[in-house]
Amino acid sequence: MSFEICCIGHITLDKVTTPKDTVFMSGGTSFYFSNAVRHFEDLNYGLITAVGRPERKAVDNLRAMGLNVTALDSPASVFFENIYGENVNERKQRVWAKAAPFEVEQLSGVEADIFHLGALLADDFSVDAVHFLAAKGRVSVDSQGYLREVRDTHVHAVDWKDKLEALKHIHYLKANEYEMEVLTGSKDARSAAWQLYEWGVREVLLTFGNLGSLIFDGSAFYRIPAYRPRQVVDATGCGDTYMAGYLYKRVKGASIEEAGHFAAALSTLKIERMGAVDAFVSDVNEVLKNNLQLMPEL
Repeated sequence: MSFEICCIGHITLDKVTTPKDTVFMSGGTSFYFSNAVRHFEDLNYGLITAVGRPERKAVDNLRAMGLNVTALDSPASVFFENIYGENVNERKQRVWAKAAPFEVEQLSGVEADIFHLGALLADDFSVDAVHFLAAKGRVSVDSQGYLREVRDTHVHAVDWKDKLEALKHIHYLKANEYEMEVLTGSKDARSAAWQLYEWGVREVLLTFGNLGSLIFDGSAFYRIPAYRPRQVVDATGCGDTYMAGYLYKRVKGASIEEAGHFAAALSTLKIERMGAVDAFVSDVNEVLKNNLQLMPEL
């Protein structure tokens, strides 16, 4: 199997609680990322996931959309509860079940220009797995899973134990404002980005919700605005959607700045609906053209 982008991660069962409603749905990086790119017909994309049998329907649904999905067996699926208050940039999480981690042997038959690792919990991918994939393509990582420790179903922020070994093999790394502070000890976005770059990351993507994002490649800082949504419905999966848009544009040869704007606009379409985004490139271009840019000082 050979792809432009291969996402690897668990599909979860999610319970999303907001002030207005409680909904059960599929989730996880692999789910939101795959839905975000499913209408990008020029992209050669593949997903490798692992789910328990009760969640196999989510795999069948993705395949019915025309996506190339490899589903590995797992004793259980990850079961997350995401609890939002009035501020959609803040959430509490609980984990009611875990899935089996991904092993190097399971990934030996896949090739890709970019491997996006959707770690949900710290033990989803070993350093050996990151190193193995980096020898075959550019590795992209969302840091959130590596910073999650589960204690009696509650999720606590912890530092990434093997970060100094892992980060030197990672080309793209995304972190939000809380995760960058845990990783680097710095609350200043530019200082945190420099530190992550010095540890080996080639493109550092720091996201700040409706404050926009900051991307650093060692030579320049790119300040990317957020785009005002028509309505705020569900923020779950916005970071995964952002990375889907960014990596899609980068693998197609777009500049960092162009990819960042596209990613931010795609995330706006996500936040306007419950569940995964359902958008074409033309929809993203409409947001870029018509929606108000939001970019306060960080």
